[in-house]
Amino acid sequence: MPNVLVRDIPDDIHAVLQRRARSRGQSLQQYLTAELTSLASQPSVEELFDRVGRRSGGRVGLRSAVGDLDAERADQ
Repeated sequence: MPNVLVRDIPDDIHAVLQRRARSRGQSLQQYLTAELTSLASQPSVEELFDRVGRRSGGRVGLRSAVGDLDAERADQ
């Protein structure tokens, strides 16, 4: 399994990360592995826009979309 080395983390940031790990009963390595796994499992903004850009389908005009939202909100 590959390793990642991060240098020059400010002391206050390191302390926050250690505190969060400790509060979960984890080592700093376990905590950071879980956080990086969560981060990697979510698409980046660029990936999201790329995915949306590849979709095809209908188009809804602004007035129609606003009208639909207003109607939906009125039903709630």
